[in-house]
Amino acid sequence: MNRKRFSKELKAKVALEAIRGHKTAAELASTHEVHPTQIGSWKKQVLQALPGIFSGKGEKQAMDHEAEKSQLYEQIGKLQMELHWLKKKSSPWS
Repeated sequence: MNRKRFSKELKAKVALEAIRGHKTAAELASTHEVHPTQIGSWKKQVLQALPGIFSGKGEKQAMDHEAEKSQLYEQIGKLQMELHWLKKKSSPWS
């Protein structure tokens, strides 16, 4: 039995509709062909994530990630240069 995979856009749309409360979970489930329990789970995830959106932690994490990425690329470049240099210096003995 294959599991259905839902796009993040659909999940967000259905969760937002569930939060608004204009339709019941059963009505949303019928409309979007999703189990009502799944809708409840998505709604819970959205409500738990909302406070973090306004904390600014996401921006700091993104900046930290970019700094780490930059540092790792720099280190890769240095290691590639050292490897090239070592290959060049060891060639007379080959």
